Amino acid sequence: QVQLVESGGGLVQAGGSLRLSCAASGRTFSSYTMGWFRPAPGKERGLVACINWSGSATYYADSVKARFTISRNDADNIVYLQMNSLKPEDTAVYSCAAALRSTWSPLTRELDYTYWGQGTQVTVSS
Repeated sequence: QVQLVESGGGLVQAGGSLRLSCAASGRTFSSYTMGWFRPAPGKERGLVACINWSGSATYYADSVKARFTISRNDADNIVYLQMNSLKPEDTAVYSCAAALRSTWSPLTRELDYTYWGQGTQVTVSS
């Protein structure tokens, strides 16, 4: 089992920044691909970004490329989502997720992930 707890959400003005954190406990964190999701049209949640087990590979949704950065600190069992140049349309509950994978390919679907956090609210005012 892996337990995930998100933090760092809040209210920010458009153009501002926030850094989300996802703290993991349980099984070996470094073996997991980690992803950040938020609600998307036609889906319960859509992928924002994901990162492989070593941190050497990342993938971003087109809507956040060049604005968001995903990273991980395996020593502290934390994955981060740095969000810059925030827009009102980024307003959402952001959830982190974990998938046990020994090889890398971007995991873009909710069903690819086994473990989920409760989510943290991000609100961007115009």
